[in-house]
Amino acid sequence: MDKKIFTTNRKAFHDYEILEKAETGIVLSGFEVKSIRRSNVSLADSLVRFSAAGEAFVDNMFIAPYELMSTHITDYDAKRKRKLLMHKSEINKLNSKVKEKGLTVIPLEVYLSPQGKIKLLIGLGKGKKSYDKRETLKKKDINREIARERSLR
Repeated sequence: MDKKIFTTNRKAFHDYEILEKAETGIVLSGFEVKSIRRSNVSLADSLVRFSAAGEAFVDNMFIAPYELMSTHITDYDAKRKRKLLMHKSEINKLNSKVKEKGLTVIPLEVYLSPQGKIKLLIGLGKGKKSYDKRETLKKKDINREIARERSLR
């Protein structure tokens, strides 16, 4: 069974050069899981932050309220901080790289693992300059043209 991808942060691949990737678990409530399984999730403008207590959190990840959720939860915050489940050594390694090299940890995609768990793929990224972004778009256009020429033959 392959993993089922619910959302991808395409802007992250455009704005950052991804150096490393890591799979993490995420602490969710039951109705958030149901909402994610319906693909009502967005990673736009989300970031991973580290606390002084040695924990990792994803900020600004939008999970829409589950439409069949009971009405007794009225103060639901769709963009609340959600704790990431990682080993302490992984958190310390990423946190030290972020502090010393000026890198950023960005959520890349939310997916369902083959074991049936909702996972978050995070990436250690270095911000691209505007000329790097233009260069990437040029390469993508050239590859698209080459693929089009091959398909016409």
